[in-house]
Amino acid sequence: MGGRVPRLTRAVPVLVGVALGVALLPATPAFAHNSLTGSNPVNGAKVATAPAKVELRFLAKLDPERTKITVVGPDNVPAAGGAPAFSGSRVSVPFSPGAAGLYIVGYQLPSNDGHPVKGEVRFTLTTGTAAAPPSVTPTAGTTPTAGTTPTAGTTPTPSSSPAPASPSTTPVAAAGTDDTGRGWLWAAGGLVLLAVLAAGLFLRRRRSARP
Repeated sequence: MGGRVPRLTRAVPVLVGVALGVALLPATPAFAHNSLTGSNPVNGAKVATAPAKVELRFLAKLDPERTKITVVGPDNVPAAGGAPAFSGSRVSVPFSPGAAGLYIVGYQLPSNDGHPVKGEVRFTLTTGTAAAPPSVTPTAGTTPTAGTTPTAGTTPTPSSSPAPASPSTTPVAAAGTDDTGRGWLWAAGGLVLLAVLAAGLFLRRRRSARP
């Protein structure tokens, strides 16, 4: 009995190290949620010149077959000019700009724990493509107004031009979730368990040492 207790006592530091290593595993990138680390344009940016493509950068490598990227402009008009191109932890989508206003780049990708990771990047295009004016065939002797049918001998009153729509404000990006804190709870629990085990072994050693 006396030889077994010292051997168990010497094994306590090894068990502590193993418990800490296992408890900290959920905090490593291989087990955490894959998350967005950057974008171009950056979230909340206001750009006057439309980029040729939009790019998203993530913490870990992406799976092209299970990653979904969408780009929409004002009035939910699609603004993706082609299929996404993947390169490791990056993905880019050709950008097809339309009217000035708010553009939203949405993403959805899987994670190792089975819960999908969703989010979006928003930027404002301050200059856009102007709408083409409607074509009208005027009648002789009249000054037609766009969208109306002129009557001979009358001069229609031109309609006032609508005021340009103000660019939408850029909302604050939603905060992502962080699951890395759970690793410290596992570590604390493991340390408490090992402390109880060490105390029990110490008491048994003292009892065995008594005459």
